[in-house]
Amino acid sequence: MALTVFILRLAVCILAFPMYLLDFLGLWNWICKQWFPYFLARFTVMYNKQMESKKQELFSNLREFTGPSGKLSLLELGCGTGANFKFYPSGCQVTCVDPNPSFEKFLIKSIAQNRHLQFERFIVAAGENMHQVATGSIDVVVCTLVLCSVKNQEQILQEVCRVLRPGGAFHFMEHVADKPSTWNYFWQQVLDPVWHLLFDGCNLTRESWKALEQARFSKLKLQHLQAPLSWELVRPHIYGYAVK
Repeated sequence: MALTVFILRLAVCILAFPMYLLDFLGLWNWICKQWFPYFLARFTVMYNKQMESKKQELFSNLREFTGPSGKLSLLELGCGTGANFKFYPSGCQVTCVDPNPSFEKFLIKSIAQNRHLQFERFIVAAGENMHQVATGSIDVVVCTLVLCSVKNQEQILQEVCRVLRPGGAFHFMEHVADKPSTWNYFWQQVLDPVWHLLFDGCNLTRESWKALEQARFSKLKLQHLQAPLSWELVRPHIYGYAVK
């Protein structure tokens, strides 16, 4: 099986040679940073439609984590185009973090469409180093379809724990690797290298639940599901929340 995966990977990589050449020349990363927000803006419309009930379930308890100030302070990690904004409770104070500055104009549009929120600021930074956010200053951190593409999941989760106040919560929804016995997992393995290059660092074969289980949370509620998505490769999901 491993040999078959290797051969098919090689064939796919040969077909994707122009992308690898652009990457070798140092051009692909710039191209990807420019076009990816436009792709994500379209993809999240479809994703929100197909996952609306699960997102409503995921975010249904956000108000329970409102801090002593009486206003819910929420940080969205890897905010993208602001696709989650409509699910947040009214009056929520939202800070956005994303390493790609090209998302800002999409965020401005989303903010204009979600006047029920109080937008604080957009920080251009990787989640592994959110030094601009004070320790213990956030009630809730949200992360959806992000752990698949970060460089260091353990470091991300350490930063999440740092910025959360005691008793604060981390809400997540992520696509993950399928069960090893499935054909879907086989194709995830085959397509993962090209997928990673094409979709701005996204990985199909990450077992993100393991990093969450090993993180320093006092409580973890995590569920696996096969999401009702058109793209079978990203149907395996985890979602839930963890409490610091």
